[in-house]
Amino acid sequence: MKLNYSLDDLRCFCAVAQYGSFKAAALALDIPLSTLSRRISKLEQDLSIRLLNRDAHKVTLTQTGQKYFARSHGLFESLVEVASDLHKDKHEARGRIRIAGPINVMSELLSDQISGFMQDYPDIQLEMKLSNYLIDIEAEGIDVAFRVGDVNEDNWIAKSLTDIQFIVCASPSLDTSKITKPAQLADYPIVLCYPMRQWELVCKKNHAHYNFAPGSNVRFETDDLRALFPVVQSGLGIGYIPDYSAKPMIKSGLLVQLLPNWGSQPRRLSMLYRDRKNMPLRVRLFINYMAAAFSESALG
Repeated sequence: MKLNYSLDDLRCFCAVAQYGSFKAAALALDIPLSTLSRRISKLEQDLSIRLLNRDAHKVTLTQTGQKYFARSHGLFESLVEVASDLHKDKHEARGRIRIAGPINVMSELLSDQISGFMQDYPDIQLEMKLSNYLIDIEAEGIDVAFRVGDVNEDNWIAKSLTDIQFIVCASPSLDTSKITKPAQLADYPIVLCYPMRQWELVCKKNHAHYNFAPGSNVRFETDDLRALFPVVQSGLGIGYIPDYSAKPMIKSGLLVQLLPNWGSQPRRLSMLYRDRKNMPLRVRLFINYMAAAFSESALG
């Protein structure tokens, strides 16, 4: 059914009914009294029914007007609440942010920054969807996503944060003394973590490339680095581990780096978000916080 009257005129009627006065309603709506009177008359004309009784001293609702007001004024109260919520989204540091990213990156590389943000903004809640598989960030309603490697998301901005390099590691208990070149890795048990099933190694000295594709020597395979670490540490196989995870374990003696002159090409960690305009303040604050955190660490 097509409306044959203006919703804005209906809003004017509700204001008059609420305040019981044309003058008070005009002040509340911030429109001239003559404009308000004309709009009410137009609404009654469009509806072909009288809504208000007017006399020199007061305004009262007709019986129809009372029914009309009772059913319609709640709609405009709801719209005011919606407008208030939208204003809060735009101007207040509160509400929920939906974030997606790889499990280990989020729990290890980004954990300090995320904790710091939550401490600085106690009225903002973070909902994190962690997966080492690419999720549909559109369908999941994600506000900010973190990706490692190439980014192919249309209509999303990719902000580079830092580079990650994978290195070859093993337990000190595993005899790897004979390994002097990448081809010799084929003689040892290997543990893999999706999606790094092929190790694309580059020599730091001469920039030579070697692609190691483990085959029958794969002893263990997982899609979560947290499950990979204890297997490598126990000496059951050689692993390909991101430097941010490997370096603390190497320093503590839990792992040793093999082929120190070889490692992966740097893989870019990017932060994805929609256009910079018209985003909620909470999302803007999170994006700026993460970008600043990595900028400061780079400068340091």
